[in-house]
Amino acid sequence: MSRRPRPRGPHGPHGQWHHRWRHSLRLRLITVFVLLAMAMAAVFLGGMQRAFSNGWRGAAQPLVGDYMDRLVAELGQPPDVARAQALVTRLPISIRIEGPVVNWDSHPDRRWRGFGPRSSEWLTRSTADGHRINFGLGTLPWQREPHGIGWLTLGLLLALIVLAYAYVRRLLRPLDDIRAGAERFGSGAFDQPIPLRRRDELGDLAQRINTMAHDIQGMLDAKRALLLALSHELRSPLTRARLNAELLPATPEGAAERAALLRDLAEMRDLISDLLESERLASPHVALQREPVDVSALVREVVAEHPEGGRIVLDVAAGLPALALDRLRIRLLVRNLLENALRYGGDAAEAPRIALRASTEGGVELEVRDFGPGVDAEQLERLTEPFYRTDSARQRATGGVGLGMYLCRLVAVAHGGTLAVRNAQPGLAVSAWLPGAASPA
Repeated sequence: MSRRPRPRGPHGPHGQWHHRWRHSLRLRLITVFVLLAMAMAAVFLGGMQRAFSNGWRGAAQPLVGDYMDRLVAELGQPPDVARAQALVTRLPISIRIEGPVVNWDSHPDRRWRGFGPRSSEWLTRSTADGHRINFGLGTLPWQREPHGIGWLTLGLLLALIVLAYAYVRRLLRPLDDIRAGAERFGSGAFDQPIPLRRRDELGDLAQRINTMAHDIQGMLDAKRALLLALSHELRSPLTRARLNAELLPATPEGAAERAALLRDLAEMRDLISDLLESERLASPHVALQREPVDVSALVREVVAEHPEGGRIVLDVAAGLPALALDRLRIRLLVRNLLENALRYGGDAAEAPRIALRASTEGGVELEVRDFGPGVDAEQLERLTEPFYRTDSARQRATGGVGLGMYLCRLVAVAHGGTLAVRNAQPGLAVSAWLPGAASPA
């Protein structure tokens, strides 16, 4: 059975290297440096060769010609092979003798090489006795140990490339600091600024980003302080308004208006409580009152207290350990997820489900699923944003004010966990992972 060859697409070694090269400023700078060095070397060598071949040929030809005449005279007539061998041994030249008496080649085992183009007319001599003597290049000094010089040259080139890469890496190191700092600032961690390593353009950019992060932190702190102050100050007049509404005479004519007023005041009270709790949980220094919590018992308790809890299907695993959690915050998480499932899946043919099981990563995983219409795929990521609601009419009777899922995410994150939302088809499934450390019994 033949095996199908694996395609070498963008995920192959070549594709990975190309992707990395395109997204790495260091690699591109090193490539430009190497190509520039090779181009400069080629231009220099080509220019020097052109200058020597054109400019010095006319000056060197009479000198070389005179030297060739002296070598021919030294060989004698007819040419003496012993003298020719001595010249080849002493000088880096090759000699070929052709004639009626002597036929000899100093390098018969390799291709004949002259000194360059058009050199045959001034490197060839004919003697009076009919011999023709050709001179060419022999074994040059650097050709006697070609491997050593080649490896040395290659080592020097590699060393230059490594040094260039190290220098470019050191030069662009502030970019790594800026990227890491931008990620920290994006997640809301403004306590660690970007380190300033140099006083160049990148250092100035890092300083400006630090200043921007400091200003953003100041604006967020001011917004949080204003929201907390307003929420706190609204509680007192809201409590008085509710008390006055309850003291109104319960006449048959005003019973409906009185009930509507009390319902609106209760929604305002819950909204203020959710705002205060969301700001507390959003703080990086949120204080959790951890205690040993039996999550399975807490889930059953919240379901039993809810007026529509009898409709909920529970799937709770046995033998779950007690975890060190904030009981009030976990109750808030379970209650909000339960109310969300009943609000959007209460009219479905199948009742909402709550599953609680041990997580493979430690802790427990709580999943609340309804069988309602679900939400659009592009809205899933925004469900846990504050004040975001999927219905365009923004009616509180159907969608609340948009803080329930946001509070659930804050509770899970404050405990070191996560909150994930997905379309279960049908319905919506919300999974909360709580990695609280197991508490001793």
